[in-house]
Formats: sequence, structure tokens, C-alpha cells
Amino acid sequence: MSSPKHLARIAGILYLFVGIFGGFAEGFVDPKMYIAGNALATAANIVANSTLVRMGVVSHLLDGTFFVFLAMVLYNLLQHVNKGVARGMLILVALATGIICLNAVFQFEGLRVATDNTYATALGAAGSNAMVLLLLDMQHYGTLIAQVFFGLWLIPLGYLANRSGMFPKWLGMVLITGGICYIIDLLTAFLMPDFGQKIHGFVIIPSAIAEISMVLYLLIVGVKTVKQAN
Repeated sequence: MSSPKHLARIAGILYLFVGIFGGFAEGFVDPKMYIAGNALATAANIVANSTLVRMGVVSHLLDGTFFVFLAMVLYNLLQHVNKGVARGMLILVALATGIICLNAVFQFEGLRVATDNTYATALGAAGSNAMVLLLLDMQHYGTLIAQVFFGLWLIPLGYLANRSGMFPKWLGMVLITGGICYIIDLLTAFLMPDFGQKIHGFVIIPSAIAEISMVLYLLIVGVKTVKQAN
């Protein structure tokens, strides 16, 4: 059996990989390729950066893989606090991962349509470009939908961290706040898109702080050492 500190360090490394691969795919590749409402520019971006798109697809899959392993390690670390909540955390991560991996298929199909002349011959250049944009639209909004579970999983994680005594109370509260902010960002994106764009850069700050803080704490501290009474 691994010690709690050892499990925490493993979780920290896995969480770091989630951040690296997820940040590269969602923070760099996706915005570079996708131009909302502009089929010609989106298709041109895909054609000009086909290797980068392939790297983005693989990064999405690696992001999901490490995310699942992270949840499994955290489950082992925190299940003693409340097994039902810990199982709920696992389910939310599995749902998020499934959506992200499916989204990677849409992105890869967008690449195939953009670079295979068969589609341009059958649909015409404009039709082919429109198909590419549709596929990347699906990927873009699918990622937003996955954000439901990216946010929700932080809430049970924050609760378990708070109740476990292994982490500072403030960290658990920051994780819960970050999860709520993810949900707010998602809801405004769908219900009030113009307003959502204005607040997006601000509302995700607590979420970023929460996840970065958790990664650093797991890597540097691991878990709090509980002093035994003499």
C-alpha cells in the first residue's frame, strides 16, 4: 500500500500532465484552428497546420487518459472520507473524459475533410469548408459541455480535501469556488453569449487558481502531516 504522501505526489504529477496536455490542446491548438463563423479561414488554418492538429488530437486523448488516472489516485487517497462522494468524483471525471475524447474525433474528421480532395470534389470547395467548420463547431461546443463536468468534479474534490484534514481548509474552499465558476462560465456562454464573452476572462480566474494551487500543493507538500498524540 502506498503512503498518502506518495499517492499525493503521484496525483500531482498526473495533474501536471493533465494541465500540460489539456492546456496545449484547448488553450493553444483549438483557438488557433477554429474561427467561429468563418468556414474558409477555419479550413485554411487546418490545412496550413495539419501536423499541429494531429498533435492537438493526441494531446486531447492524453489529457483524458491522465485525467482518469488522476481521479483514480485521488479516489484511493480520499475514499476514506466519504466513499459515495469519492465515487461521484470518479463518475464526473469519466463523463468529462468521454466527451473530450469524442470531441477529438470531430477535430480529426475536420482535418480529414480539409485535406482530402474527395470531399471538395463531392461537396465543392464551399461545401467542404462548411463541413470543416461544422465539425469544429461541434468540437468547440462539446468542449464547453464537458466543462460542466470539469467544474462539477472540483466540488466533490474540494469537499473531500476539506474534510480529510490532509489539505488546508482554504484549498478545499478554493476548489469548490473554482468548480462553481466553471459552471457560471458555461451557463453564460450558452444562455447569454455576449455577456459570457465579456466575463469569461475574469470568471475562469478562480478556477485556474484552484487547479494550479492543487497541483502545486500535491507536488510540493503532498499532504499535511498529522501529528500523533503522545
